[in-house]
Amino acid sequence: MTKQWTEELLGTNKPIIAMCHLNSLPGDPYYDAKAGMKDVVEWARKDFLALQNGGVDAVMFSNEFSMPYLTKVEPVTVSAMARIIGELMPDIKIPFGVNVLWDPARSLDLAITTGAIFVREVFSGVYASDFGLWDLNTGALIRHQQAISAQDVKLLFNIFPEAAVYLQDRDMVQLAKSTVFNHRPDALLVSGLTAGVQTDTQLLKVVKEAVPDTLVFANTGMRISNVEEQLSIADGGIVGTTFKIDGKFENHVDEARVKEFMSKVKSFRK
Repeated sequence: MTKQWTEELLGTNKPIIAMCHLNSLPGDPYYDAKAGMKDVVEWARKDFLALQNGGVDAVMFSNEFSMPYLTKVEPVTVSAMARIIGELMPDIKIPFGVNVLWDPARSLDLAITTGAIFVREVFSGVYASDFGLWDLNTGALIRHQQAISAQDVKLLFNIFPEAAVYLQDRDMVQLAKSTVFNHRPDALLVSGLTAGVQTDTQLLKVVKEAVPDTLVFANTGMRISNVEEQLSIADGGIVGTTFKIDGKFENHVDEARVKEFMSKVKSFRK
């Protein structure tokens, strides 16, 4: 049986990709200019090391606190993220990916310049969202990927983006099948409403049954109480808020919570 790319690149099946949420960056409304980029870098370093020491399979760096998000980000955002990853590079011992919210072309730019092996984005569809009308052009994005020699960067498609609804009335089975046929994603991500909200287990099952040969990940809300149930269906999970102190989105990562969660995951994978 052919190995999935997750086994080859992340070293396991059913991987857990942990989120390293970056604080507000220069140009963001809530950026702390007095503390400056040094503080942002050190916050990220503390969280990253807690995740890596806690035993996660990979990490994804995301400008999670660049709220409210843009669908076309400013150059300063990518520059700031590149600086953070560059300063952490001596500490990075596990695979990593990036997510520049919510701009897929800039995510690919950041990936190819930092060595990230995957990106998570909303790559296709037209949505009514909290960020306005959200209109994607996958064909142009894939051509950009080719132009910058990022062909090997894996694309994790969020097919049901947070805080948005598809403008066309299509059920999840249709959407999953057409996305796979038209765009050949490296994985499909199924989400809850916002960060930290559990992905519906039945929805995961519906998507996985619709596209059995494509990797399907739970994108939000995986917790120690539901991880076995979700991994029994999903091919992996992306975990952020669960790993924070007291499970609160705005807090630092709690290494003990990471270790406890990953211990359960590793037992389940056996």
